[in-house]
Amino acid sequence: MKAIETTGKIDDRGRLFLARPLALANYSHVRIIVLVPEDTDIDPDDDAIETVLEGLQQGFHEAITGQTLPLSQLWDGIDDN
Repeated sequence: MKAIETTGKIDDRGRLFLARPLALANYSHVRIIVLVPEDTDIDPDDDAIETVLEGLQQGFHEAITGQTLPLSQLWDGIDDN
């Protein structure tokens, strides 16, 4: 059996919607394990996947358009209190 991890949402009617399509060919039956976070599992510092993807897209755009700084300059003033 092959395992694929993805995210999704369950609507008010109990239907599962995946965040993105699975690249599977000719599979008719699957086993689903649904992991639901408990209140203690929620970390307010965790970013949603959409937020992470937006940041990556912005960073890539800045890199290809030359909106970057030399690595040595990024450390300037980091130890200043």
